[in-house]
Amino acid sequence: MWVLGLAALLNDAGSEMITPLLPVFLSLTLGAGPAIIGLIEGIAEATSSLCKVWSGRWVDRGVPARRLVIGGYLVSVSSRPWIGLAGLAIGWPVVMGLRFLDRVGKGVRTSPRDALIADVVQEGVRGRAFGVHRAMDHTGAVIGPLLAAALLAAQVPLREVFLWALVPGAGVVLVLWFGLHGHRAETAPVPVEIADSGFLASWRALPTDVRRLVTGSGVLALAAVPEVLLVLWATEAGVPVVGIPLLWAGTSLAKVLAVYPAGWAVDRFGVRRLLVLGWSARVCLLFALAFVGKSIPSAVLLLVLYAVTVASTEPAERAWIGNATRQGLRGRAYGGYHMAIGIAALPGAVILGALWQWAGSASALGFAAALTAGTAAWLLRQPSAR
Repeated sequence: MWVLGLAALLNDAGSEMITPLLPVFLSLTLGAGPAIIGLIEGIAEATSSLCKVWSGRWVDRGVPARRLVIGGYLVSVSSRPWIGLAGLAIGWPVVMGLRFLDRVGKGVRTSPRDALIADVVQEGVRGRAFGVHRAMDHTGAVIGPLLAAALLAAQVPLREVFLWALVPGAGVVLVLWFGLHGHRAETAPVPVEIADSGFLASWRALPTDVRRLVTGSGVLALAAVPEVLLVLWATEAGVPVVGIPLLWAGTSLAKVLAVYPAGWAVDRFGVRRLLVLGWSARVCLLFALAFVGKSIPSAVLLLVLYAVTVASTEPAERAWIGNATRQGLRGRAYGGYHMAIGIAALPGAVILGALWQWAGSASALGFAAALTAGTAAWLLRQPSAR
């Protein structure tokens, strides 16, 4: 778990040197509007999710988790820095292609990684285990924007900042190659008809409460505001370009501080209470983003609080799946969970981006808040939300 956490930290340090600057690069350098930005992110996340469901099946069928995790990280860290080389002649389609490769790598590694953590950690501490892993992941998301801000302050061109992301990426591969030795807890035998089944049969083999969470999470993802659009909201509020990486680092730090206590609370008070609190707070923050007047202080406060609400539900959702699914099916369960989120992210990002561009940010954020509230209320009424 600690090796995977360190790899996540280094990977996010490289990734988050790029992500907060990507909408600025797309809009100011390449001339892409909010709808195109939303389309790129939606395709990227949908691609990632399709790969997650297949990699989950592979690990349940005996493909070494170490191979999938290292391969996935290698694809990501070797593709994303070249975004800075996209030129005006071709423009945003090049960025879309590189983001596609980056998300393929994420999809290949994520389900095997989550299944591996759930396998080697006992049920009573899974919330904390996922909290630790997510905290290290978000720590990288603090470091990355600070590195980007330092490079920009040193007058390094924006395109070259993207190339510097190769450095932490190389660290990811080294950490995994020498630190992850392919160990995986022995899994309970899976019936042949499940192991070799198609998607629908695998879906029916999952526990009912896991299927409900996967379905609800997919609908919630329709209302998930892409972070690149939140960056646009911050720029509309007056945050200068040089301040975007610092604001991004601040929101990531808020996630670091929130996610482990949230994981501890899952183990102490149960999944349902944490989901009620986290999803309710998210709805409130979305309405606030939609209707509170824009200013730099409000942008900083609201985006930091919104980041806390997002992070607070991460350990609960992952622990719910790990607790409810037996070994040998966890790869598929996590794959289905991540796939539902990513598939819904494509139409969600396109819808929100279009609303943002043609009806304003308040309409897009208000729609997201209403959909989140309705879906969370339905999901929490299910008896399985324990």
